[in-house]
Amino acid sequence: MLLPSFYVDDLIRAAIREDINYIDQATAFVIDENAVSNAYFVAKAEGVVCGMEVAKRVFELLDPGVRFETLKQDGDRVQKGDILARFTGRTQYLLMGERTALNLLQHMSGVATATAEAVDVVAGTGCSIADTRKTTPGLRALEKYAVVCGGGRNHRFNLSDAAMLKDNHIDAGGGIEKTVALLRSRVGHTVKIEVETRDMEEVRQAVAAGADIIMLDNMSADAMREAVGYIAGRALTEASGNITAENIREKAETGVDIISMGALTHSVKAFDISMKIEL
Repeated sequence: MLLPSFYVDDLIRAAIREDINYIDQATAFVIDENAVSNAYFVAKAEGVVCGMEVAKRVFELLDPGVRFETLKQDGDRVQKGDILARFTGRTQYLLMGERTALNLLQHMSGVATATAEAVDVVAGTGCSIADTRKTTPGLRALEKYAVVCGGGRNHRFNLSDAAMLKDNHIDAGGGIEKTVALLRSRVGHTVKIEVETRDMEEVRQAVAAGADIIMLDNMSADAMREAVGYIAGRALTEASGNITAENIREKAETGVDIISMGALTHSVKAFDISMKIEL
């Protein structure tokens, strides 16, 4: 999976403008403009690294002459103390780009690490871990890329990718079967329809309506197991809502095909990485 350069460059330029504005007060008046330094990224925790090329690009946009050696690739598992990259460039630009590069690298690595932890917990169940649209505005592509680097899978990227009928669509549309029938008559043949269900009655209606994917929303493990048995392969099953580290294995063992987790992106802890200038 490759990130498009136009997307990454636009995002980085916006972040740099936000952080530097027109001058870095400390760097501009302390560091000689011709000074060159060596620097490196070091992991301060154990996890999965992601965003190495994005961090590299921060420095390249500031200083086209920077030389960057990537020692760990996106998706690599790292230990505390591992050196992730070494790079050489004009000292002023290394310092000006430090925070932007680390913000992106730490956040993306945090997403990848959280995803890998969830994937490890459900290993052997046949259930895959997926993200949601609960992403940081402007960072969706980076966050979804990080999920893939952590061993997860992507749910739809945006509202155009699939037709997902949530509770409000269903309530406003007059019920599951009526809403699915109307939608099926209007969308293109490549569009899959997912229906969010809250109980067994809605599960039965979603099956009768011919939904491609049935979401089991905020259901207990016992209710999910009953729903999966009833659906019996007639649609893909997705568990979502109230998924935690404590119950994710139990939910996966109900036989659902997918567990989607907003927490992978909307409340993830940044992975601890530092940048050090070598003296």
